Amino acid sequence: MMINTFDIVYFSLIILLIVSLFFLNEVIFLFKKNIFLKRNNNTSEAFDDLEEEIKGIRMVLLTVVGLSLIIYFGYPSIQKAGLEGHFMEWLNLVVRWVHVVLGIAWIGASFYFIFLENSLNRTKNLRDELAGNLWAIHGGGFYYIEKYKGAPEKLPEKLHWFKYEAYFTWLSGCLLLMLVYYMNAKSFMVDPEVKNIKPGIAVLIGISSLVAGWFIYDLMCRSSLLKKPKLFGIIGFFILVLISFFLSQYLSGRAAFIHVGALLGTIMAGNVFFVIIPSQKSLVNAARKNLPPNLEQAKYAGLRSLHNNYIVLPVIFVMISNHFPGTFAPTFNWAILAGLTIGSVAVRHYINLYEKEKADGWFLAIGAISLFALVFVTSPSSLKKNTTPISFNELKPIFQKRCESCHSSHPTDDIQKIAPNGIVFDTPEQIAKMSERIMFRVVQTKTMPQGNKTGITEAEREMIGRWITQGARVN
Repeated sequence: MMINTFDIVYFSLIILLIVSLFFLNEVIFLFKKNIFLKRNNNTSEAFDDLEEEIKGIRMVLLTVVGLSLIIYFGYPSIQKAGLEGHFMEWLNLVVRWVHVVLGIAWIGASFYFIFLENSLNRTKNLRDELAGNLWAIHGGGFYYIEKYKGAPEKLPEKLHWFKYEAYFTWLSGCLLLMLVYYMNAKSFMVDPEVKNIKPGIAVLIGISSLVAGWFIYDLMCRSSLLKKPKLFGIIGFFILVLISFFLSQYLSGRAAFIHVGALLGTIMAGNVFFVIIPSQKSLVNAARKNLPPNLEQAKYAGLRSLHNNYIVLPVIFVMISNHFPGTFAPTFNWAILAGLTIGSVAVRHYINLYEKEKADGWFLAIGAISLFALVFVTSPSSLKKNTTPISFNELKPIFQKRCESCHSSHPTDDIQKIAPNGIVFDTPEQIAKMSERIMFRVVQTKTMPQGNKTGITEAEREMIGRWITQGARVN
């Protein structure tokens, strides 16, 4: 894969976006610091956490930009050495690993604090300043947690924040989206059977969906709809379905799915960055100035945090769905995603109610019914019976022309320099061994070749399916 002008343009735009977000955040806090310093004489203690925040922002900024520049401008040397396939495979692996580890930390914290909120004792033997408390046991020890209605009389010297898990999960996700989809847009984002568009247009559609989706959600949260949670959820769900449907009309099923997941992840990270953390900083600053906290702002941030809690399960499903073409391959893939969203949100709601000791089994039933219904409606249709014998020799040219450019010990494809998943079709026996997988990906879901890059025809798919149903014999 050679770096071209288009690569440089969108790479520059992504770096610019990252720099702008973090630089804007730093400027805002420096401005607030200067205003506060003018009004107060003794402020060094009050801004200890702010200095730490600024250092953290600089660290994130320098790390992301530095690594991106090293990878991008070092890539031509890797290409000359003929190691791009090996390098890209390891880069994908490392970024995925980082993304998953950080995502676990972020989601774990989200689940834990919603559990705390749902499970607090709010009535028995509470001091006046407490909103609730909880006893717990974990790892061989007892823990006692207290939640204050506002803020304690004196803030502790060290206050733990939960934010970088969210920031780095989103940033690593953006990098993964760029590596897997945007740098391989022709193969992974464009499907001529859906819409024959240029790779650059596909990338712009994907990025635009993330930006537009965030602003729509944010506007909804700032409207009176937020006071009507059921109506908010219904309207938000239908908007998500509309976005899913729109993406499915222009992008490949896999790319449409992953961008819906990226949109939901962007909403979650945006909630943390723009709402939750600023609210927490406001609480801390009010406590240090002995002012009453803005409880309405805290409540608003709490609602955004609750939204994240419900969004998590659909996001996880989307992120693993790209390994399961039975979900994104059908023409009605947007409806499959809608069904999974309903089911996963119902399960999450059941868990939240259970933690409040108000469990309602109907929500768990909705989740189970949604799952089983989707298993049924996504089952592949039976092949038309054709008893005309077909030999492997008739199929060999098809595999050579349509498949072996990627699935070979020495791929000739301009993107795939290593056979995907280590599957090679160099010999008849290797092809026959993978016959069931070929039936599912090539004949039933039609997700291979990727984006139909090699132009396999329906007649050729039918011939492969007939050969497999007749026993996949190579003799």
